Amino acid sequence: MNTIFVLIIAAIALFLGYGVYARRIDRDVIQPDPKRACPAKLYMDGVDFIPASRNVLFGYQFKSIAALGPILGPIAAVQWGWLPALLWIIFGTSFIGWVQDYASMMMGVRRDGDTLGALSYKLISPRARNILMLFLYFYLLLIMGAFGNTVGKGLMINPKVPLGMIIVTLAGILAGQMLYKMKQDIVLTSIVAVAISFLGIGISTLPAVSNIFSGLYGLPKSPVVFLTVTRAQFIGTLLVFVFCYLGSVLPIWSWAQPVNYVSFWIIALGMLGGVLGMLIWRPGMGEFPAFTQWSIPTGPLWPMLFVTIACGAISGWHSLVSTSGTARQLECETDALPVGGGAMFMEMVLATIAFLTATVAFGSLAAYKETLGKVAALGVFAEGLARFLDHIGVPHDFGVAYGSVFLTIMGLTIMQLAVRFMRVASAELLGDKVPVFKNVHVGTIVALILTAIFVWIVPWLTIWTAFGAANQLMAGLALLLISLWLKEEGKRNTWALYPSIFMLVTTVAALILLAYNQFKGIAVAKTSQAAIAAALVAIIAVVLIVAAAFLIADGWKALQKRRPEMAKKTP
Repeated sequence: MNTIFVLIIAAIALFLGYGVYARRIDRDVIQPDPKRACPAKLYMDGVDFIPASRNVLFGYQFKSIAALGPILGPIAAVQWGWLPALLWIIFGTSFIGWVQDYASMMMGVRRDGDTLGALSYKLISPRARNILMLFLYFYLLLIMGAFGNTVGKGLMINPKVPLGMIIVTLAGILAGQMLYKMKQDIVLTSIVAVAISFLGIGISTLPAVSNIFSGLYGLPKSPVVFLTVTRAQFIGTLLVFVFCYLGSVLPIWSWAQPVNYVSFWIIALGMLGGVLGMLIWRPGMGEFPAFTQWSIPTGPLWPMLFVTIACGAISGWHSLVSTSGTARQLECETDALPVGGGAMFMEMVLATIAFLTATVAFGSLAAYKETLGKVAALGVFAEGLARFLDHIGVPHDFGVAYGSVFLTIMGLTIMQLAVRFMRVASAELLGDKVPVFKNVHVGTIVALILTAIFVWIVPWLTIWTAFGAANQLMAGLALLLISLWLKEEGKRNTWALYPSIFMLVTTVAALILLAYNQFKGIAVAKTSQAAIAAALVAIIAVVLIVAAAFLIADGWKALQKRRPEMAKKTP
């Protein structure tokens, strides 16, 4: 399989999935009304509800949904062979991924910007709200643990990364001030902020700068501070926590939205450079097999492939961003398809690029595995992207450093929103009984303390698998809510219901397998830390399974209560 054919397949999926299928659903089923007042204008508070340009929101949405999942997932999944991974990326996005992102956004808009907790209360039952909020909190904790482990203990300990990330953040803050306070043109704002960001990335790679962080971290061999955590990992994690704290407590227009928007351009330009490099180089997959074997160390192809590749095909995280975030910022309903559906298809392109860095960039399964063993999935992407950028004249060392900053941005910009959603979830779940959780600072600090426990105790691979399963289960539950909302609106819902059933069955199976393996791991653990890590993940997996079982049962009952008048209205 040649690179060009893979890119052509992705282009066809984009045309048919977005240009034909998504537009048809938008026009014939949802029927957005450009004159209907959106929650952003009705409840504008300058914090969460604030109207934003479609162009800004597209960048914000893409950067808010596209984290490390569409990169690390495909790179890990090609161990089953390139064909299963590519098929799930293409078909998952075309029939399931965009459906969840777009429909959950429209559901949020039509329901006055309600959170998923409030939606479950109204569409399923009062009990469902509390169960879902509990599910969400543990699910978000897994996201924070997985990404915190990757970014804080991995990417941020690279001395060429921290300053670049700090300057990108400052450029985002400047963009927010230029857009909302100085009322500057979006084109000028984008050019200034992106130029500053790339200058910062370049400066961070200079030896004089990286040596400062090397000394701070105690490199090349950073000393152990506690457990197995080194000084570099401890400082890197603290930097991540400061970023997430500010992203959680500050108004969304002043930090999260503009930082994610500026980050979008850094990611988009990297994607463009990678694609141009591929088109010039046009490498093939060499000896990389289409299929290797049914079961690999991660587990069997079904259900594990479908939770290994999460964000690149379908991700429950997106439903949180679309309902509690973007739905509160849309200026008009007709922006939902290009912002929600369009951003998901762009993430499909990113997942395809990551898939190609693991296959064509190395030319064989053996070369891919050799690189994976040396530098893990993060290094595979950074090195693969650098090889593509080589062909458009980008120096290889800068390309590798750029790839590392690229990955750091992908993780951090999601983590700040995850903490924001965690403190909202804790306020909804405990705020009435324990009023202190309504304080944004308290909810944020508690979330970060729990995250630290997971980051410093649980190994990355263990928590990543758990995150993937919980993430996809969240997608199945979100699609179930969408199906209920469509039913209540008197609209056809099979285009959301069938994907929901597939995702729920697949992900519950994956969580059961994960819990079984982790309970077995407790007995054979060689250290107390390993036993504690296995026990934590196993217990959370069981909690998620039980919570999901109640939600599925209550949701199915609600689906059966189809009122006769609704049947008459169904198009």
